[in-house]
Amino acid sequence: MIEEGAEFEKTFETGPAHSAKHLGSGSVNVLSTPSMILFMEEVCRIFADSRLDENQTTVGIHVDVYHVKACPVGVSIKVKAKVLRVNKRRIVFWVEAWRENELIGYGLHERYIINKEAFLNKLEVTKG
Repeated sequence: MIEEGAEFEKTFETGPAHSAKHLGSGSVNVLSTPSMILFMEEVCRIFADSRLDENQTTVGIHVDVYHVKACPVGVSIKVKAKVLRVNKRRIVFWVEAWRENELIGYGLHERYIINKEAFLNKLEVTKG
């Protein structure tokens, strides 16, 4: 069961593959916004999966975040998530990314609970 107010955090080690230059989202070797968002989504997914049935998971459906501070690659980033709302199968998280004591990003992320098999079967039908 996923309860409002629940919190979870995870630390990530950044590397060259997470740089804006490597991903093409910028021209310098700093942490890319897409990588920061990936870390935020992963924290929320891990948290939700730990509380769902084995045949369930979540998919990301919305991201609204700010990347407020540049960060070099090769450092640890801690991502914190807090469940703000649960509405049937929709979960809204508050997420923050930190480098030591500096906030580098924050915002909202929404995920939707799905049945894995039904979800994949539906994709096969619509595929054509």
